[in-house]
Amino acid sequence: MTYLVADDLPKESAGRRFRALLQQPGILRLPGTHNGLASQQAKAAGFEACYLSGAAMTASMGLPDLGIITVDEVAFFIRQVARASGLPVLVDGDTGYGEALNVMHMVRTFEEAGAGAVHLEDQLLPKKCGHLNDKKLADAQDMAAKVHAASRARRDMVVIARTDAAGSEGMEGAVARANLYLEAGADAIFPEALVTEEMFREFAKRVKAPLLANMTEFGRTPFFTAQQFQDMGYKMVIWPVTSLRVSAKAVEELYAELAKTGSAEAFLPRMQTRAALYNTIGYHAYEALDSSIVQSIVPPPLLPNR
Repeated sequence: MTYLVADDLPKESAGRRFRALLQQPGILRLPGTHNGLASQQAKAAGFEACYLSGAAMTASMGLPDLGIITVDEVAFFIRQVARASGLPVLVDGDTGYGEALNVMHMVRTFEEAGAGAVHLEDQLLPKKCGHLNDKKLADAQDMAAKVHAASRARRDMVVIARTDAAGSEGMEGAVARANLYLEAGADAIFPEALVTEEMFREFAKRVKAPLLANMTEFGRTPFFTAQQFQDMGYKMVIWPVTSLRVSAKAVEELYAELAKTGSAEAFLPRMQTRAALYNTIGYHAYEALDSSIVQSIVPPPLLPNR
């Protein structure tokens, strides 16, 4: 596809398209896409929506995931992913970049950039990855105020409230927070860092809303498949940093080979070919579009004045 031609653009907003996907049977699978090319590859694989992880965005910038990037920097990622793939994107909104008014600014900015959904978390800055220790939680009422602000600011965007309370406040605290956030206007809930199947099932039994599961690697959550999460009562699943981790490992090994041998020839079988890359990014479609635009157009003959 090419985003330059109006006929190729989605007719509905990303928020409405994301909501429509949530109405379909089964679990919505959201692979992490850390740049525009990854989002195109996700679409080619058959995914109908994708995810932008704060950890993946910051890591791709060479920064830690500590809530230190800005709304505008995230909007840059949203624009390239949404524009390149046309998929509705769920975006990691961290803690909302401030208080209620900042959250409203974030929601408007993200929605205008092309996001279909956003999740907010109830941590205090400096926030941490949900699977690390010593997370500091915001007051539940303060988080509810942010959720309410987000729901007021959005046009069509889906607002998902994430709670990190299970580790420090137990299941009772996490469920209480989730229900409070739903009352404040959240469309769905993201319980972070649940550590057993029993916890996932109990949370789903006690919180009556669409639920998002996080299947990250090297964290506290055991490996479950999308089908298993669906069977436990979850409507969405993300693999937030998986594509970046696989890509980074491949690049690490490539650079080691280059440093050792001075040649990348051994990596040819592991490379995407030029033809495959051009097909993914629509190279020849852009060429055809350019030719159709720049070709000479002969003006009609002038009629004599009467």
